[in-house]
Amino acid sequence: MITQNLLQELFDYKDGELSWKKSRGNAKAGQVAGHLNEKIGYYRLTLFKKVYMVHRIIFMYHKGYMPEIIDHSDNNRLNNRIENLRQASRSTNMLNSKLHKTNSSGVKNVHWNKTDKRWIVMVRKNKERTYLGSYEDLELADLVATEARNLYHGQFARHF
Repeated sequence: MITQNLLQELFDYKDGELSWKKSRGNAKAGQVAGHLNEKIGYYRLTLFKKVYMVHRIIFMYHKGYMPEIIDHSDNNRLNNRIENLRQASRSTNMLNSKLHKTNSSGVKNVHWNKTDKRWIVMVRKNKERTYLGSYEDLELADLVATEARNLYHGQFARHF
């Protein structure tokens, strides 16, 4: 089992990267630990014949525990700086998601109602979709959605 002390014995941390303190197998002392798995978009490394996501190792290296879910607050899977990593639940991690590719309004939590010819604002609150009104003006709908995300999602609010 890996521990914070073990990780601190094996690695040095600087600016979101781990490097090996001592040579191990093919890895040389001072070499960056891990490699980018382009298929999934995360850095990974093998430790004691088990594959780990580098951001999970960095979190444990600093915090001393490994939560089930670790969120990249800026949504960049390659930014493994400890300041960018935070513990999350499945639902809070989803709140921090990017604008969905099928979104036609260009504004998160806002969609067009063809029947009423108005912009509808709906935001998740306590895992439930909450209707926040319909608006003729997209800018006003965007403002309402932004304020609601700030109120209901707190630090996990993502506006784009």
